Amino acid sequence: MIIYTVGIIGILSNIHPQFIFLTPVNLVISLSFVLLFHKDWNKRHLLFMVICFLIGLFSEILGVQTGLVFGEYSYGKVLGPKILGTPLVIGVNWLMLVYCSSVSINYLLQKDSPFIKALLAAAAMVALDFLIEPVAIKYGFWSWGGEEIPLQNYLAWFAIALVLCFLFQKMIGKKKNKVALALFIMQFLFFLILGIAD
Repeated sequence: MIIYTVGIIGILSNIHPQFIFLTPVNLVISLSFVLLFHKDWNKRHLLFMVICFLIGLFSEILGVQTGLVFGEYSYGKVLGPKILGTPLVIGVNWLMLVYCSSVSINYLLQKDSPFIKALLAAAAMVALDFLIEPVAIKYGFWSWGGEEIPLQNYLAWFAIALVLCFLFQKMIGKKKNKVALALFIMQFLFFLILGIAD
């Protein structure tokens, strides 16, 4: 909560022109806190996290290089070092959001099927992306080739998120993590506040 509150104040008050470049550090710290509170580690959990990171990163690389996944877009300098035009921290972001959305759904639904949970978690991720997009564009995280964000972006986000959230349910299952739940809520509040303040 402290990190995200400082982030909101720092970005909106423009206390330093380089403040926004701390975004990758914030993402890594956020994911680290979530995983610190992940209980009962095993090989399947670790394998899921590696798969999620790689699929998220590869999807974005493919998207940037071809425009066939999310539409025509490119990343700015804010998110740090890139590989093939895609910031490495994007893999961290995909893992963090898939994990947090899936855990959040686990708190809401106890006995529903893995697919229903994955469906709702993916929908929550798309809802969050609606809030992220205008803020990310304004602060130079990425930019779109056209004037509007294409519908293709949200459809692709949903499809990829659905696959990864379903993998979460099959490989990790009914895991709960209060830090992940809190972080997912804070992500919504963070981008909502920045969007409203725009």
